[in-house]
Amino acid sequence: MSSTDPQQPAEGPAPDGAGPPEQLALIRETVRRARPRARGPRPLADELPVARVLVDKGLAHLDQYYDYAVPAAMADTAQPGVRVRVRFGARVVDGRRTGGGLVDGYVVERLAASDYAGPLAPLSLVLSPEPVLTPALLRLCRAVADRYAGTLPDVLSLAVPPRHARAEADPSPPPLPAPAAPEPGGWARYPQGGGFLQALAAGAAPRAVWTALPGPGWPEEIARAVAATLASGRGALVVLPDGRATARVDAALTAVLGPGHHTALTAELGQEERYRRWLTVSRGSVRAVAGTRATMFAPVRDLGLLVVWDDGDGSHSDLHAPHPHARDVALLRAAEEGAGVLLGGFAVTVEAAQLVSTGWARPLVPDRDGLRRAAPLVRTVGDRDLAGDEAARAARLPTLAWRTAREALARGPVLVQVPRRGYVPRLACARCREQARCTQCAGPLEARGGDGLLHCVWCGRPEADWHCPECGSHRLRAQVVGARRTADELGRAFPAVPVRTSGRDAVLATVPAEPALVVATPGAEPVAAGGGYAAALLLDGWALLNRPDLRAGEEALRRWLGAAALVRPHPDGGTVVVVAEPTLRPVQALVRWDPAGHAATELAERAQLGFPPISRMAAVTGTPAAVADLLALTRLPDGADILGPVPVPGPPEAGGEPLQRALVRVPSGQGAALATALKAAQAARLARKQPDPVRIRIDPPDIG
Repeated sequence: MSSTDPQQPAEGPAPDGAGPPEQLALIRETVRRARPRARGPRPLADELPVARVLVDKGLAHLDQYYDYAVPAAMADTAQPGVRVRVRFGARVVDGRRTGGGLVDGYVVERLAASDYAGPLAPLSLVLSPEPVLTPALLRLCRAVADRYAGTLPDVLSLAVPPRHARAEADPSPPPLPAPAAPEPGGWARYPQGGGFLQALAAGAAPRAVWTALPGPGWPEEIARAVAATLASGRGALVVLPDGRATARVDAALTAVLGPGHHTALTAELGQEERYRRWLTVSRGSVRAVAGTRATMFAPVRDLGLLVVWDDGDGSHSDLHAPHPHARDVALLRAAEEGAGVLLGGFAVTVEAAQLVSTGWARPLVPDRDGLRRAAPLVRTVGDRDLAGDEAARAARLPTLAWRTAREALARGPVLVQVPRRGYVPRLACARCREQARCTQCAGPLEARGGDGLLHCVWCGRPEADWHCPECGSHRLRAQVVGARRTADELGRAFPAVPVRTSGRDAVLATVPAEPALVVATPGAEPVAAGGGYAAALLLDGWALLNRPDLRAGEEALRRWLGAAALVRPHPDGGTVVVVAEPTLRPVQALVRWDPAGHAATELAERAQLGFPPISRMAAVTGTPAAVADLLALTRLPDGADILGPVPVPGPPEAGGEPLQRALVRVPSGQGAALATALKAAQAARLARKQPDPVRIRIDPPDIG
């Protein structure tokens, strides 16, 4: 808009010697001329002159749609799903909406009339004619927001990537014809594998929990499941925990499907390239997509299959509010769109075991003969072995592990898995290793402060006279083992062998087949060329098993299986040595390679104790006064149980007082009611403009 009055000459610079009053007058005159002239009402669209808009205001008390008038100039472009800019908070003056701040939003529908009786503010701008918010994506985001007590704008910020005009200007290629149904390939190793692919190719929506065989074949098996789905004329979506896994599945999809049938979405692409690829999915150019957790929202058309690999990995839980988990989003989306589901991994989570136990999904497992041919030999080193092992006390490397590594280095690389820094074990009985739990709520106990008392992590109740309910012992064990010197110690033990490290600072994707010691933290193990590692040493098992976490045993087994799956099969000499007490359930599950049995047993125990996923939980974190205020405002459903509040570990936030956390537990059928009640209480606090914020997290991963 021009700011120059055509009836007046253009202003030049202030004359020499003009003082501050003259300069101020000049500025005021310039601003007056730049101010837009008052205009009459703009003509509105002849058809559907009202746009229902979702504004990008991520506050609980503003989580609703707002109606705006559609100017005639925007009648063709302001279509459902496009991004717009509107004035929010405008006031009514002389029958018109004026003022307010500019905010972005999405048109969700066009209407013939509004149910609001007052005047409507017009749309300010259509940012892009690209429809990025489809009805199916809107329904999914609404369901996710409701499940996690979040707001729809917050979920949309995770689901729709930021706009880049250059990416939108580039045309997407036309879609390719559907490929032919693939051969079973690696699925032939599973008794129900061929039937699963046939069901996908026939247009059915099978749901399965897949216990993958160890080895490098899982990316190709995922690619064949995607190919079978595409052959039926539908789309497929694969969610993976990290960029390395995405790269492997991307390569497998290209090998099975050929180029042009799929795309990969990862954060490493950069925002513009990622948006360009996302548009190829939204426009229907490709019907298969693989990527990290944000891919769970990718707008795949005619979705027929959702695959989530390694659903126990913490990377699947989003770090941003409302913290949705890819597995739960996949289940919501499958129910909404009638798609099949494949939850796969070397391990089985308790949530996946619950899906099998309820009959919602079927187990997809190998037979025992095929497992024996594919899995490495697993050997254990327990406390009794370590007590009489001079080598273990001197170098933290038991004799069995040292001999296994020495023999395996003649055939190839050896993987050494060590817990990363920050793994703090929980307290357990020193005699029988039973976890120390609260007698009131069964939460884990911790030693807090200098009073010498044990306190419950969940409810905060002190435990003055703890004794083990299994053996009666009063002695506790806690052990913190670091991994900083592991590479140096191994270098001294094997001076002629190169030592490579893979961890938080630098993660290796692959290592060559030559003999080497590869020291890696859990989750950072590289893939070895030449068929896999000759052996793997899983050190310091107690640092994983004794973490103060309800999922410690499940997580330890998942980490061990992930490392052991990179080792060559036992018929080819592959051996795994785990340094952990052999009588413990996760260790036995690793020796037998029985993750499904371990998950089923864990599920049964949690059912007896009322732990998730049998129950649903929410964590409420904030200052003591804020937590108490929110809980007082919350109309909790029947059967709710409040645990705590307890202090949050770590220093307080800058300039604030120490934080507390309360856990709210309800039966599994009351999860939706709990989320609704907490969101309503949060909205009430925001409407009252309470100064101290409260964070709400449904199904927190770290309840202790």
